[in-house]
Amino acid sequence: MSERLLKCPLCKSGNILNHVVVTDHAVSKKEFTLCRCGDCELLFTNPRPTEEEIGPYYDFKEYYSHEDQVRSFTQWLYQKIRKSSIQRKVGLINGLVKNGSLLDYGCGTGEFLQEAKRQQWTVRGIEPSEKARTQAIGKLPTEVLKTLAEVPELEAYDVMTLFHVLEHIHSLRKTVKKIASHLKSDGYLVIAVPNPESADAKHYGKDWAGYDVPRHLYHFSEKSMATFQSEFGMELVRIEPLVYDSYYVSLLSEGYKNPKAGMLTRYLNAFLEGYRSNQKAGKPGKYSSNIFIFRKK
Repeated sequence: MSERLLKCPLCKSGNILNHVVVTDHAVSKKEFTLCRCGDCELLFTNPRPTEEEIGPYYDFKEYYSHEDQVRSFTQWLYQKIRKSSIQRKVGLINGLVKNGSLLDYGCGTGEFLQEAKRQQWTVRGIEPSEKARTQAIGKLPTEVLKTLAEVPELEAYDVMTLFHVLEHIHSLRKTVKKIASHLKSDGYLVIAVPNPESADAKHYGKDWAGYDVPRHLYHFSEKSMATFQSEFGMELVRIEPLVYDSYYVSLLSEGYKNPKAGMLTRYLNAFLEGYRSNQKAGKPGKYSSNIFIFRKK
């Protein structure tokens, strides 16, 4: 069973129109429609699988964020980039607060939390996926929970992070409000999301891997993130680019756009397009993926 949304899941506007039809290349090969909100510009899958039925769409070996073993060259490359990204993410939160308390919503297999803990952070992780959560618990036996509801009501954090997670959350407004309730009055909310207005997104069109339907339920532009800010009482501190993402997303997109091309051709084209996308971005907020750093008002 699927569910159809009659209002924008971010701003609740009824001003929504069909935008583009995208194929789930990774699992089902089914087509899904993305709608666009005429007010806040959010793109969202509509209709979409319910929270109860979406699980099988995550069940494929290339879903690398739920896997910490290396089974292919692309996965090896992903792991190398992830290690570098983890160091950068920990450096980012260290620049906000020193040795504070951290909750990572959608912590995957736990590497980011593990490194943050090594650098003297008090950590907590939320991971709905049983497969990923089991691996995370192996690294952090007492710090990883299944749902946000399991976090003690009065527990509050200096920093809360959602790295490529916001776009997966079914109950968007309800969940963000719950997350904000666990943020200290001077705390930071750090969110990384793909950018459907990036140069690589425009280049690949409906074959852009950043759409990743139906696992990605939403796609946030700078304008929709500005709406996010006002809807949830946040103040945008700054935006940081994720420069590696354009290369990885372009590599997946090449496979979708040119499935018969050889590996060398796909890697070469992906590198060139990833580089071009970063060059055209010019400033944070325009990259293939961006980190938005908010603070409570």
